[in-house]
Amino acid sequence: MLTSSLLKPITLKTRLVTEEMSFTVVSTDTRTITAGALFVPLIGERFNGHDYVLTAIQNGAIAALWEEGQPLPKELPSEFQLFIVKDTLYALQEMASVYRKKVNPKVIGITGSNGKTTTKDILASILSVKGETYKTQGNFNNHIGLPLTILGMPSTCEYLILEMGMSGFGEIERLSMIAEPDMALVTNIGESHMEQLGSREGIAKAKMEIKEGLLAKGSLFVDSDEPLLRAWNDPCIVKVGFKEADLLIDHVTATETGYEFAIGNESYSLSMLGKHNVKNAAYCIAVAKNFGLSVEQIKKGLASLSLTSMRLERLTGNHGELIVNDAYNASPTSMIAAIEAIKMIPNYQKRVLVLGDMFELGSNEEALHKSVANVITEPITHIMTLGDRAKWIYEAILEREHESFQKVTHIETKQEAANQLKELVDNETVVLFKASRGMKLEEVITIYQDTTERGND
Repeated sequence: MLTSSLLKPITLKTRLVTEEMSFTVVSTDTRTITAGALFVPLIGERFNGHDYVLTAIQNGAIAALWEEGQPLPKELPSEFQLFIVKDTLYALQEMASVYRKKVNPKVIGITGSNGKTTTKDILASILSVKGETYKTQGNFNNHIGLPLTILGMPSTCEYLILEMGMSGFGEIERLSMIAEPDMALVTNIGESHMEQLGSREGIAKAKMEIKEGLLAKGSLFVDSDEPLLRAWNDPCIVKVGFKEADLLIDHVTATETGYEFAIGNESYSLSMLGKHNVKNAAYCIAVAKNFGLSVEQIKKGLASLSLTSMRLERLTGNHGELIVNDAYNASPTSMIAAIEAIKMIPNYQKRVLVLGDMFELGSNEEALHKSVANVITEPITHIMTLGDRAKWIYEAILEREHESFQKVTHIETKQEAANQLKELVDNETVVLFKASRGMKLEEVITIYQDTTERGND
């Protein structure tokens, strides 16, 4: 239960003398305030949450944190409780840390350039077989979202799975210190946030900050196939991969719906596209075994897996074609992995790529886009690129000689992409959609599906 006792270590004084209060929810956003909420007004470069306390009260807040020195509105009801603190953001984070210790679940922290959400979903599906599990909702994985996630977990939670995102140095360390994970994962190292961190080496260093908050005797699982992670040596580190690994993934076989693979003497099935997701599943199997789950429980969790949308999401088109919606986000690493996944799906005559821009790649963005073209080979048959940056992929393909693609085009609009798809797709076609979030490439799917549905009327 969320009570005012969580605030004792950080409260300078209160506005009113009251008995202990209970809260239904903790929120920093007046739009999500409900009856019985504690409102936490944050201060940013262009906003001050204290200005909205009256709106929070109208929406049901019964108390608020209040940063020392901030003026009180004249209209503030006399019975409304305030907990005065030095810094509301720090107070939110400390409140979460106290609540984490009070509930005392097993905590798993997940970071990495790609695959955090998918790995979180796989792990949640497995651990929920054994006990009550709560996981990061949406993209609540930063210095504000992570403490709100912790404060949102039920008091009966046994396993808490926390995504940890970042854009600069020091951020993952702070999140890890708040969460104090029993186990942690670094899924991989990609190219996202290259602008802020300067290099892949910088990205690896920032991701590995997760071990700073790791509890004693905890384990950190990392990608042994990534040289930047394989180079780390620490007693807490367990390396997972397809070769030279502490936990070796073996006998990987693609099926129509996903993969079969082995770890040790046990075989597993995964109904997901992408060989990289086999590794994500292996991290989760390792964590589950460390928490004492049986092989049978792990297999049951894998079998009941439900994924967040737009992560290699399988859809059936109006002509019976397979649409793979991986449009939530993209980096060169994840785009290459998605393309490789499409190449490995059996029994499709046409394999179509619809690729859009990738953002936040820094000064080397042209070369990084062009690097994707290196894996666009048979059995891919059609390629469409959309966006100024994705055009570099198109140009890199055209520079190559003696390719046997049926069609390579650069298109200017989403409507044009949908129109071209309508002309070539049939029930022996698989289509991949992949781009950074800002491209909203899933809109092409919507336009295409609507167009073909009308065409069938």
